[in-house]
Amino acid sequence: MELVSYITVNLVDHPEDVRIQALERDGEEVFLVQVHPDDVGQIIGKGGATVKAVRGLLQAVGLRVDRRFGFEIANEQ
Repeated sequence: MELVSYITVNLVDHPEDVRIQALERDGEEVFLVQVHPDDVGQIIGKGGATVKAVRGLLQAVGLRVDRRFGFEIANEQ
């Protein structure tokens, strides 16, 4: 969770509005991230590049520790 927090807080203009919740879903630990509405685009990135990169990083960490991790943006739902 510290890694997700570090990445997210450093990507946004309103770090004080970042909220991260860890949920267990289908054997996967999912990090549900909520940010200021103006920062959603920064988390997603152009063509989804940023969110894909974060998910890829979490996948690599998961392989190392034999766990599955997910990353979702609450504002999108």
